[in-house]
Amino acid sequence: MTSFVHIDYPTQHPGVVRAENAVAALKDATQGFEGARGTATLLLAAVVSALLVVANQVIDTWSEGHLLAAWMVLWVVAFAALALLATPTRRAGLALRAAWGRWAEARRLAAEDERTWNLATQDYRVMADLILARDRLGIPDARYYR
Repeated sequence: MTSFVHIDYPTQHPGVVRAENAVAALKDATQGFEGARGTATLLLAAVVSALLVVANQVIDTWSEGHLLAAWMVLWVVAFAALALLATPTRRAGLALRAAWGRWAEARRLAAEDERTWNLATQDYRVMADLILARDRLGIPDARYYR
């Protein structure tokens, strides 16, 4: 007599499923750090960390009897820095992002101009187009000013 055994094996390993879920959750969590708000958050964390390091160095010089007061001062510095520096840090982040964007655009345009000029030195038709465009814009020829 023949009997059939049907065993349902999982098609995915549970560890792989957990790892995929963790990666998806990490991607979702890092979406908040894109843009100006994320940049400002990271800059604020860096500034507050630096202030806490300085406050900790000051606290280390105090005597042992003032340790509770020193910790209170440390946390006052931390929360004051968070409260007072949030807006300036956000503005600085926006300014840095704008400056980076302008610099990247200038580099892209310079590379594009360099490729066009290299092509124009190899192909007389492109050079003729560039000369005609320069003449239409009224840009003087640099050869006459040497």
